[in-house]
Order: sequence, then structure tokens, then C-alpha cells
Amino acid sequence: MAADHPKSEPDPVPSATGTVPSAAGTAPPLAGTVLSGPDGGPCDPGSRPYDPDTGLPEEDATRLYLAVLAAGGRIPFDAPSALGPELTPERQHALLEQLVAIGLVLPNPIDHCYVAVSPRAVAERLGADLRSRATRLLLDANRLPDALDPLARAYDAVPRPADRTARAVYVDGQEDIRLRIAQLVSDCRLELLSAQPGLRPPAVLELAHTQDRRMLSRGATLRALYQPVALTEESAVRHATSMSGHGAQLRILDEPFLRLIVIDRRIAVIPATEDHNRAAFVEDPAAIAYLVAGFERDWARAEQVHWHHLDNRTLTRTITDRVGRLLAQGLTQRAVATRLGLSERTVAGHISRLRDLYGAGTLFQLGWLMRGGGGHG
Repeated sequence: MAADHPKSEPDPVPSATGTVPSAAGTAPPLAGTVLSGPDGGPCDPGSRPYDPDTGLPEEDATRLYLAVLAAGGRIPFDAPSALGPELTPERQHALLEQLVAIGLVLPNPIDHCYVAVSPRAVAERLGADLRSRATRLLLDANRLPDALDPLARAYDAVPRPADRTARAVYVDGQEDIRLRIAQLVSDCRLELLSAQPGLRPPAVLELAHTQDRRMLSRGATLRALYQPVALTEESAVRHATSMSGHGAQLRILDEPFLRLIVIDRRIAVIPATEDHNRAAFVEDPAAIAYLVAGFERDWARAEQVHWHHLDNRTLTRTITDRVGRLLAQGLTQRAVATRLGLSERTVAGHISRLRDLYGAGTLFQLGWLMRGGGGHG
């Protein structure tokens, strides 16, 4: 075995091709019986290519190693019996050199044989090499922004002619508006920002689901704002649950906001009329930056929702009514927030409105009045 090597014998040195040259006349091509796999059948040559970057041998080389083990852990230089005549001597010898290059087999010139080596030791060595390589790549990736920062600042400082063509384009009719938005979303590669107050019809949600899912599959990100009323409609919750499962981020903002779509921060879509039958497609960078800043402000105040944990049986009433029913059941403010997937701050706002409605001074009194103890306010 490997322990038979004298300490003074140097390790084989891989050649430029990744193989280990053998001493002249000491390592003839392999020939002999047919190599079988774990199921006893013949191997399929070349079913897995050799990857020198990871050190994983191809399938034939793996089965050759198993044949060396089956032969007692060694194969003689002069009469190895591992592979059959279906492979050329050159192919057989290449497989053996592959195992030697990886370190799974070592040539023993003293005993004129090839000796199998423990794969665990090879795995530890190759794993350490890969981790070291990955660490170097991560360090290089972290250094890239600083290294290129002077070039980026020089690029930004280059004077550019004023763009007087980036004016808003108005599109009339909801069908044409949807068509134009669909075209823009299909070209989105980086980011889609969306603020959608109120409830959207199920057909619109279905169309948006198809478009947005394809966009997310291309690696773009999606952040969307909804109002609490979206929690009361089953189709809206189903849409939000599905989209969050595909990586979208959807939050609830318990205050008024305007409808907005921003694609890749290069074009924004805003309503141009109150009935939403006309939309403005804005490409002015200053206007887009202003709209994005407003979205980011609203996003920071919005509440995250655990869409997958919402109870579908509670989606037919308003948020305030559902908060009231849970309070009437004796749940605490924190328990209500957990059940509805809302923040305690949002629940506290609904409780404040319920107190005004019922004329209750305390949370206990509110629950008592909502259970019918004393009537309405």
C-alpha cells in the first residue's frame, strides 16, 4: 500500500496536461477483464467527463478505482487486469493517469504497482483547495468596487448633452395602457417597483402574475405596496402569497398613496386622470428619482405580512372588523397581530378606531362591548 513507499521517494509531479508521467517501462497501458459497476453490469464509457477544477473523475475512472480496490488495492505495472478490450490501451492508460493526477492512485515503483489511496484524504485536500480558491474569489469580488471606483467617478464626470426628448408619453385607454406596461415589464431586467392602492380585479391580478413571475425568473426583483384592503380579498391574498413564494416582496401600507409603477428606474407609469383611463409614461431622470424617493419613503413605513400564514376563513371582512372579532374572542393585541400577520402598531391603529366607534376607554371594555355587553357606544 501507500505506506510501502520509502520516505526519500519524491511524490509524482503532474505534467502540464494534469497527468503524472510514469517511469519509462514501468507503467504500461492497462488491459484485462471487463470492469463492472456496483450493479454488476458493464460500465458506460465517458458517461461523466473529468472536471480538473473540482477534481472529480469521470465515470470510467471511478469504476477503474473500484476495480483496483476489488483487486486488493493494487494493480501491477506489467499485468494490470481492470478494463476489457472495448477500450483502447491509450484510453485505459489515460484513465489511470487521471486517477494518479487526482491522487486516488499512486504509482509504487518499488513494488512495480499502482496503489489505491483513501478517498477521504483526497477529499480533504481537494476541499481545502476549493475553499481556498473560493475565498480568493470572494476577496477579489469585494475589492472590485474600490478598484473601479476612480474609473466610475471619471465616467460620471464626463459631460453629457442635455436630453430634451425625455418627456412624458400619454397613453389613453386601459387596454392600451396594459399593453404598454406588459411590453415594459417584459424588458425589465433589474427591478420593478409597484404601488397598488385599492383592490385590483382578479383578471388584472392573473395577468400581472404571469408577467411578474417571468420577470422574477430572469433575476429581476419586485417590491409592491398594497393597502390593508388587499388582505380582505381572497384573490389578492392568493396572488400575493404566490408572488412572495417566487421571491417578490409585498408590504401593506395603512395610509393613502398613489398608483405607481417604476421599471428599472428608467421609466415610471403614473395615472394621468382620476378614472385611470389615461396614463403618463415618464422617462425624465429627475422625475423618476423623485417618484422613487417617495416610494422608498412609503416602503420604509409599510408593514411586512406573512402571506403564507393568513387564515383564508377571515378574508371576507375588513381589517378593522376582523381585529374586533378577535378582540371579542379574548385575544390580546399581540395575539391579534400574530394571527393576522400585521404589526402591533397597525393593530393598535385599528383598535383606536374601534374604541372611538364603541366609546370604550380600555381594551377590556372594548372587548366586553363587542361581545354585546352594553350595546353599541
